[in-house]
Amino acid sequence: MLGPEEIGELRRLATAELVARAAAVKLAQRGQAFSFCSIINAKSGKCSEDCRYCVQSGHYRTAAPIYPLKDSEEIVAAARAAREAGATRFSLVTSGRGLPEAEVEPVAAAITAIRRRVGIRVCGSFGILDRATLERLKAAGMSRYHHNLETSERFFPRMTTTHSYSDRVATIRAAQQAGLEVCSGGIFGLGETEDDRIDMALDLRELAVDSVPLNILIPLPGTPLAETPPLEVREIIRSIALYRLLLPGICIRLAGGREVALQDFLAAAFLAGADGMMIGGYLTQKGRSVEADRKFAAEMASLWI
Repeated sequence: MLGPEEIGELRRLATAELVARAAAVKLAQRGQAFSFCSIINAKSGKCSEDCRYCVQSGHYRTAAPIYPLKDSEEIVAAARAAREAGATRFSLVTSGRGLPEAEVEPVAAAITAIRRRVGIRVCGSFGILDRATLERLKAAGMSRYHHNLETSERFFPRMTTTHSYSDRVATIRAAQQAGLEVCSGGIFGLGETEDDRIDMALDLRELAVDSVPLNILIPLPGTPLAETPPLEVREIIRSIALYRLLLPGICIRLAGGREVALQDFLAAAFLAGADGMMIGGYLTQKGRSVEADRKFAAEMASLWI
């Protein structure tokens, strides 16, 4: 486990050397693994929370769609499409601080239907939940819970004031106590420093999460971060490499913003240690076509041979 002095040495390395070390660790710890996951925006908009990067927050005027919880048949159909596209995990995502009591059983029923009729592994992202609710969803067939830290504890209050960093940590621990795997990561490009990104990685390491999704901010109209300047590609690639070195055995999955922020340098992110992608689009934004992502994954796999 890397300590402060070793981390400092890594941060001083030239980018080429840092990426080379991350690639070596990726091959040693993760092999040629490359996995896909997919999500459905099962309930959208009117969120009570004030996360400054999110178009679904009810605090801002945005063009985000607003609709209630989708019915089970529509969710099952999306899960089937995800499996046919090559995803090994499918996540239901709902807007809001947490899952209202009235929606727990409909969500549980949808999870059970997916497991019985599609067979794909089911994840959930329903905000701040208690252990009892998480245990109910696990009993329905959910195997992994997604709940991002988003950024460092120090920077978090500049992004969200309606709940705390400790609320997010408590939900992660509750999910683990319920016997669920945990997927947790964050967003690069919020205005945070490299110190903040390192601190988030160290917290994820301490929490022993199972998967780390990394998003890159898409500054969307209507949000307070709409005019945020983009991160340089070099900084993104270095951050991914550092995450691979700090979290050597964990899946690092690129999610929202990868297409816009990295463009022609997407392959460099996977050479730097990422080994998974979200496909089929994001909560409110379209991604690349599934065909393009599958072709890209096959070409990346050939580079390791």
